[in-house]
Amino acid sequence: MTTPSAQPPMRASNEATEEQLAVARRQGQAYTNAVRAMAEEEGAVSRRAGDYLVAFVNEEAEGMYELSDGELFWREAAPEANVHLEVAVADAADGRFVPGLDVQIAVSRDGRPVVAAGLPFLWHPFLHHYGGNAAVPGPGPYDVTVRIAPPEFMRHDPVNGRRYAAPVEVRFDQVTFANGRKTSPDARPRGTDAPTIDADGAGRGDWTDRAATARTSDDPRARTPHDAAGVPSTGPW
Repeated sequence: MTTPSAQPPMRASNEATEEQLAVARRQGQAYTNAVRAMAEEEGAVSRRAGDYLVAFVNEEAEGMYELSDGELFWREAAPEANVHLEVAVADAADGRFVPGLDVQIAVSRDGRPVVAAGLPFLWHPFLHHYGGNAAVPGPGPYDVTVRIAPPEFMRHDPVNGRRYAAPVEVRFDQVTFANGRKTSPDARPRGTDAPTIDADGAGRGDWTDRAATARTSDDPRARTPHDAAGVPSTGPW
């Protein structure tokens, strides 16, 4: 069940004037506009829950750059990945993106777990979000549950700092998933494939531990799991 919505404080204090709070709202409006554009382009759905506005969207699986030993390496979406899951979290009062959260996602179909994992923060040129690639058995529809733990970062302001103190759960039911994989063959230099999350959590177990030590995509440790016929493994389905 989705946590009932609340209204975080947004009042002038010894830490923030009305003019400064207005600046924060304008920042939030820009992020809100990006979420609305994502809704129009990719079908993002939003819910109010607790002190947050939470949006969920899914796209084709995609690669990303990761910093390793001071150098950026492109990590292509793994062959078995067929969806990219994104969760955008904004403050319900000012609309600004909320960083530093512990965001967990659980995806099920007909009551059966399909994906369960924590989603890290991902920088994006259009919409900052928490997300990751996953392997799912077809377009669904799926039931999606997002859980957000109370963050441990400190909060400025004796009036407005009283927010994000309770865990939040958000439900998105009967969501159809994109099934596909976006490749970026020209990205350089290339590293191992990006991790793929599944019903057991993040990353295909001990394969990701091996892959994390591989620096290049031709390292045997970077090869995704395959079955006896040489077909990339897609997990327990």
